Amino acid sequence: MTLPETMRAIEISEPGGPEVLRPVTRPVPTAASGDVVIKVAWAGVNRPDVLQRSGNYNPPPDASDLPGLEASGEIVAVGADVDLSWLGTQVCALLPGGGYAEYVTTPLAHCLPVPKGFDLRQAACLPETYFTVWSNVFMRGGLTAGQRFLVHGGSSGIGTTAIQLARAFGAVVYATAGTDDKIALCERLGAHRAINYRHEDFVAILKAAGGADLILDMVGGDYLPRNIKALANDGRLQQIAFLQGPKVAVNFAEVMVRRLTISGSTLRPQSVQQKAEIARELQTHVWPLLEAGTVGPVIDMTCRLDDAADAHAAMEAQGPLGKIVLEVAGG
Repeated sequence: MTLPETMRAIEISEPGGPEVLRPVTRPVPTAASGDVVIKVAWAGVNRPDVLQRSGNYNPPPDASDLPGLEASGEIVAVGADVDLSWLGTQVCALLPGGGYAEYVTTPLAHCLPVPKGFDLRQAACLPETYFTVWSNVFMRGGLTAGQRFLVHGGSSGIGTTAIQLARAFGAVVYATAGTDDKIALCERLGAHRAINYRHEDFVAILKAAGGADLILDMVGGDYLPRNIKALANDGRLQQIAFLQGPKVAVNFAEVMVRRLTISGSTLRPQSVQQKAEIARELQTHVWPLLEAGTVGPVIDMTCRLDDAADAHAAMEAQGPLGKIVLEVAGG
């Protein structure tokens, strides 16, 4: 297949607000060994894109400077060590960057088949959130059936994914959110109890229930000491972001006496091999749930690629009910 020399893309002209996202023409990327080139149909919008745009989350040195960490589309070129039979295959993929464009490269090992019954728009909403939730809640957090699980930001892309997966694997799910619509969404997706953090104290509610065995938090700041109080003895806290800041005072005496575990991770800097292992686990344990309709993406908003600034503005306003996705070529 002969590819064009140039493509439409959205770049970050300088750190700033949504207005710094601008359409540009860029060279079509080429596939390195083990990589594929995907003709992008849809690209997911995620909080790390917003952080990168604002200058607070620089891409790795070997990654594209374009935003976009997940996409769906068709493999149209392959690098060395990739069989030519992959050409023409529709996939959804975790990306090192570059998803806000007509073409993007990523390791073949980070591509997953489009689940049966899914269109490309739905598939584009899967990789970033499902890789993040599966690796933190199950691989690192060790959540098992019957345990109490709390996720903050329950109506976000991460939150809606975490609620559904935790419920599907038998956990008792609690979630925090800030509006009646978001509370209703969390409970509709399977939360045993959704907590309006503007009017209720999640610490008191979880302590009354016996404490959380696992908490997934993306808020940080003063939530960290509150999360510690909300944990059951031997409980685990998985930190994946810090919207309220990365620094806070913590009483480690309580952590030690109650045998608590505080851990954290970010997905993007992990090695190709680590992400490939997450992909294999997802295909084995989660893709059957997607194809059975047990879990699935919640899509709040779609925008054209050239309107990526509108998508970022919406994410920063009140936060979406689920995912925001950009139409690049459709399908």
